[in-house]
Amino acid sequence: MPTTHAPTKDHSDHSERPDRPERSERSAVRTLLRLWPYVRPVRVRLFTAAAIAVVASCVGLVIPLVLKWLVDGPVADRDPAGVWLGALYLLLLGIAEAVLFGVRRRLVARPLSHVEAEMRTDLYRHLQRLPVAFHDRWASGQLLSRGTTDLMLLRMFLAFPLTFLLVNGVTIVVGVAIMLSQDWILGLVVLVPAIPVMWTCVVFEKRYADVARLAQDQVGDLTTVVEESVLGIRVIKGFGRHRSQARAFRELSGTLRGTELRKARLLATIWAVIVTLPEVAIGAALVLGAVRVADGELSAGTLIAFLSTALALRWPVDSIGFMLAMTQEAATATQRYFEVRDAVVEEPAGAGGPQPPPGSGSGPQPPPGPEGTGLRFHGVRFRYPDAPPGSPPALDGIDLHIRPGESMALVGATGSGKTTLTALVPRLHEVTSGRITLDGRDITSMSREELRTQVAVAFEEPTLFSASVAENVLMGADGAAGPAELERALAVAQAEFAHGLPQGTDTQVGEQGLSLSGGQRQRLALARAVVGRPRFLILDDPLSALDVHTEAAVEAALRRVLVDTTALIVAHRPSTVLLADRVALLARGRIAAVGTHQELLRTNPEYARLMSGEQDEFRTGEPRPGGMPAAEVEDAR
Repeated sequence: MPTTHAPTKDHSDHSERPDRPERSERSAVRTLLRLWPYVRPVRVRLFTAAAIAVVASCVGLVIPLVLKWLVDGPVADRDPAGVWLGALYLLLLGIAEAVLFGVRRRLVARPLSHVEAEMRTDLYRHLQRLPVAFHDRWASGQLLSRGTTDLMLLRMFLAFPLTFLLVNGVTIVVGVAIMLSQDWILGLVVLVPAIPVMWTCVVFEKRYADVARLAQDQVGDLTTVVEESVLGIRVIKGFGRHRSQARAFRELSGTLRGTELRKARLLATIWAVIVTLPEVAIGAALVLGAVRVADGELSAGTLIAFLSTALALRWPVDSIGFMLAMTQEAATATQRYFEVRDAVVEEPAGAGGPQPPPGSGSGPQPPPGPEGTGLRFHGVRFRYPDAPPGSPPALDGIDLHIRPGESMALVGATGSGKTTLTALVPRLHEVTSGRITLDGRDITSMSREELRTQVAVAFEEPTLFSASVAENVLMGADGAAGPAELERALAVAQAEFAHGLPQGTDTQVGEQGLSLSGGQRQRLALARAVVGRPRFLILDDPLSALDVHTEAAVEAALRRVLVDTTALIVAHRPSTVLLADRVALLARGRIAAVGTHQELLRTNPEYARLMSGEQDEFRTGEPRPGGMPAAEVEDAR
């Protein structure tokens, strides 16, 4: 269940969090080049749009030349017809420039929306293939921000800055050439600020890149808090924690605001330099040019053309800071996107699956056994990837055989590794050493698709999706299941309540299924597990949220299902244990005993204490008052 979020650590610390990899020293250009595979299919339209924008910009630079002709010619000669002709030329050039920019925008709109959609689809598909361990480490808000905000930044970059970095670069080069051709002395005056502007850009780029990365990470943090607050709204209201949650949000929001203000200060600094120095240079050129016109060294038309060209270059020069800022944000977004895309996915095929490490003691892989040898754990050892060095493994030396058609209950104190063991069968986690076989086949030799068509899982914490009841249940089938299978699964799970919902089994259950009670969600999750008639069934305490009467009805129906299924059932209550043919006792990551319920009650004191509810005594070795009364233990016997 989502919990309240009360951040206390400094969110600028990237090194302590898996979703904050160390910033790569790769340049922005090299980072952005990773977008090429997505851009390549639409490159013709983008290159055409860029070429059109360059032409449009150059058309704009022709206008000052027309002005020079107009002033030195028809105006100086007092030729009205020539003035009207010059005005017509200016009008046509303005229309041509506007039309060309409009065509450019039309060309890029559709392909760039396609690029964004493809990148988002690839990211989502990749997230589905990443192992559970990855999702355990990463905050969901960080993943959401990469699939939304970051991709929006990339689309904006491809639509505008990427093109206009080229267009403005060409415009500046052509414009400077025109100014130098008009008068090289005035041209040199205007070029004086170039060196300090370039130095400012270099310094700005690195500083802004760091702040942009920090801001985008903090957006992910804020997204996480909002998501947790929405999903955990019942907890927040139930415990009256809305003030602390609002305080946590306000702190993160304030931190993000501070980072955004740092970005604004950096932008203000570079714009102050980029705008002020060229303006001063243009002013100096105006004064010097006016003196030279008065001295007869320069024509008025030439001065007007020169100043018009310089003013036409104001936007390309002034936009350098804005373009660099957006480029750095896009590079950061690209880096964050590929941090997820570069994460190693689960191997799609069995042949590429993980193999036991040398010296693991698992021995050579046996050939596929005969049909019907059941589920076996062969010396299975598992350690979580992020476990501290030197810590004991979560599971160590698990040898267990569940025969075909047999149901085995897995019992143990809290933290003994029961859920971890069940997660290894569908390969939600990979064994560190040893192997698991289904009917003699090592599960790593199967593709995950094949494995998960044979193994169905019902988790203790049921997860439902924003879909109808029927869609949630039939998710456990291979696609061929129909109404009959749905009705059977609902009957097994005692989930006929679904027919009483407003639209029956077509009722939308809402996000996380929170419109239903815990017991109802758990029964639908159980129906999802049995609807596909799996050969192997893994049930992680599937009846914990049910009342006594419903539990008894579900158990009676499950007994009929378990006759034809090989099942491993995590159990905490004697009533659930009695569903199984045999029981395995898991203690401190090892199988301590295997037998029937009655045998273990008679011969294993640890098991008897667990069944009497004395888990604390089992875990610590110290007696705990209370527990199941002796009469109930005798009834369980």
